This record gives sequence, C-alpha cells and structure tokens, in this order.
Amino acid sequence: MHQRTRLITMMAILIAIGVLGSQFLWFPAGIAKAYPVQHAVNVIAAVMLGPIRATIIAFMIGLIRNVFGLGTLLAFPGGMIGALLAGYFYQKTNKLTWAAVGEAFGTGIIASLFAVPFAKLFMGTTLGALFFFPSFLTSSISGALIGLFIILRMKSTQQLKSFHLK
Repeated sequence: MHQRTRLITMMAILIAIGVLGSQFLWFPAGIAKAYPVQHAVNVIAAVMLGPIRATIIAFMIGLIRNVFGLGTLLAFPGGMIGALLAGYFYQKTNKLTWAAVGEAFGTGIIASLFAVPFAKLFMGTTLGALFFFPSFLTSSISGALIGLFIILRMKSTQQLKSFHLK
C-alpha cells in the first residue's frame, strides 16, 4: 500500500506543477503561447513513472486547465502524445536524452499534425498544419530541455533513485 500511495502522491504533485506552472511560465511563440512546463513535466513523468502514467498525468493537466478555462483543447493531443513518446523512447533506450527527444518529436511534430483535424473536429477551426508547428515545436523543445535538466540534476544528486516508481 505504501508504494501505491507514493505513486499517487507523485502523480498528483506532477499534475499540480503542470497546472500551476503553466500560469507562471509561458512566452509568446508566433501567434500562440508556449507553455514549456507541461513538456518538462512530461519528460520527468516519463522517466520516473513510465509512458502510460506520464500520459495520464498529461491528460489530467489538460483536463484541469480546460475545466478552469486556463488552456485550450489542443493541450490534450499536445501533452499526451509527447508524454507517451517520451516514456516509450526512454523505456526502449534507458537514455534520458531520448525521453527529451520523444517529447519534442511527439508534441512538436506528431501532435502538431494531429492538431489539424482535432481543431477542425472539436474547435471548429480550419487551420493548416504549418500554423501549429512553430508554437508546438518551440514549447516542446524548450520544455523538454528544462525537464532533461531537472532529471539530470536529480540523477547527479542521487534523488532520482529514491523517486523511481515504475
């Protein structure tokens, strides 16, 4: 039971960081805004908890932000695809840099392409794929680098082993 409580607590903390952090750390990226905290959390969750739990965390961050009017529906494909690939790449290679690559590729490339039909279906807008690339890439790359820095720092201080919950 102790391990399950620890897992749920870690997931809740990462969700809270993702929701609150997006309100404090953002910057303009073209005509949209970049929210790198979501992507940093994705990398951290992917390494510490694996691809499925990282995807659940990304979904919950998107859900809470949308319920409170703090985000758009694009938070779902952007966050979830990046988290899933970050976890998958890390799981397959066991290399921290591949978690960051998975996040940047998953969100910056795949999710920006997926956002086109998603935006049309759920948001009623007919924007092209090139509209989403700059902001998705900027946000995911900057966030993945922040997440990688934090994970590397945790690893160097031996904190990563004590939090590894996979």
